[in-house]
Amino acid sequence: MSLTIYDISEKAGVSIATVSRVLNGSTKVKESTRKKIMDIIDEYGYTPNSSARAMGLKSMQTIGILCADSSDIFLAKAVYFLEQNLQAAGYESLLCCTGYNLDARKNYVNLILSKKVDGLILVGSNFIGEVEQENQYIIDSSAKVPVMVLNASYHHDNVYSILCDDMNSMYRAATEMYESGIHDILYLYNSLSYSGRKKLDGFRMAMQSQHKKDYEEFICHVPDNITAMGDVAEFISDYASKGHHFNGVITADDQLGIAAVKYAQNNNLRIPEDLSVIGYNNSILTDCCTPELTSIDNQLETQSRCLVKTLIGVLSGQDMPHKTVFSGTLVKRKTTAF
Repeated sequence: MSLTIYDISEKAGVSIATVSRVLNGSTKVKESTRKKIMDIIDEYGYTPNSSARAMGLKSMQTIGILCADSSDIFLAKAVYFLEQNLQAAGYESLLCCTGYNLDARKNYVNLILSKKVDGLILVGSNFIGEVEQENQYIIDSSAKVPVMVLNASYHHDNVYSILCDDMNSMYRAATEMYESGIHDILYLYNSLSYSGRKKLDGFRMAMQSQHKKDYEEFICHVPDNITAMGDVAEFISDYASKGHHFNGVITADDQLGIAAVKYAQNNNLRIPEDLSVIGYNNSILTDCCTPELTSIDNQLETQSRCLVKTLIGVLSGQDMPHKTVFSGTLVKRKTTAF
C-alpha cells in the first residue's frame, strides 16, 4: 500500500503539519500524539527516517486556493501572485471561486479537501465572518490541513494569517490628508468584510484624533447594486446635491477612487486643487484615469510571497509565525498635492 502523509493525518486524526513535525523530529508535539502517529507508521511496515520522502511518504504537492470572485481585480492579482510562488516552490494549485454565500463556501472547501490537498489558502478578508459560527468551517478544515488566510486575521491552531495593517494604513493616509488642510473628507466604502471594517475604523480614528466632530456625516456606504464607476460617480453627485461639502475623498478601493475622479470631472472640479482623492490597493487601476490616482499600497505581492513561504515552512515541520502583519504605504500620484 502506498501511504501518503495525508493518509497518516487522517488515520491519526491530526493535521498533516503535525505529521510533518513528528517526521522531522520537532519537539513541539505532545508525546501522546507522536506515539499515535508512529504507531500508524509502524502498522503499515515503514521504518521512520528523518523525512517523509525517505519513508516513502509523499505529499500531494497540491494546494487548494479559494477566492470569492476571480473577476475582482484585487483577488485576481492575489491568486496570480500565490500561484507563481507556489509553482516556484514545486507545488500545483486547485482554484475554486466560491462567491459570497456561506453554504457555497463550505461546499467548495469540502470539495477541495476531498482532493487531498496539502494546504488551503483563503484569499480575501470576506472569508472571516463577524459571527463566530460563520468561521466553524475554518476550524474544521484546520484539523486536516494548514489553513492560510490572506488579508485577514483569524486565531486558531493550524491557521496562519498574513495581512496588511489596513486600520493603521488608512489612519495615516487620512491624517496626512487632514493635516494638509483638507478637513472635509468624504469616505466611501462598499464592503464590511474584515478588511473593510479595519479601513473604516482607521478613518474614524483619524477624524477623532483631529477632533472632527461631524465626521460620521462624511461616511458613505455605496450599495451593492451600484457597481459601475459612472453610477458611483452619480451616487457621489447625489450626496453632494444634498448640501454636503467636501474637498477630499478617501475610498476603500481603487475602483471607488476612480469613480470619485469621474465625479470631479463631471462637475468641473479641478484635481487636486478643488478635490483630492486617495484610493486603496494601489492596483493597475491607478494608471487608468487622468490624473493618475494616489493610492494606499497594501503590499499584496509581499503578502503573497510571505504566505507561501510560511505554508511551505509549516508543511516541512517548521514552527512558523501564526500572524504576519505588513504596513501599507501611501503611493502619491496626481490626485493629491500634499
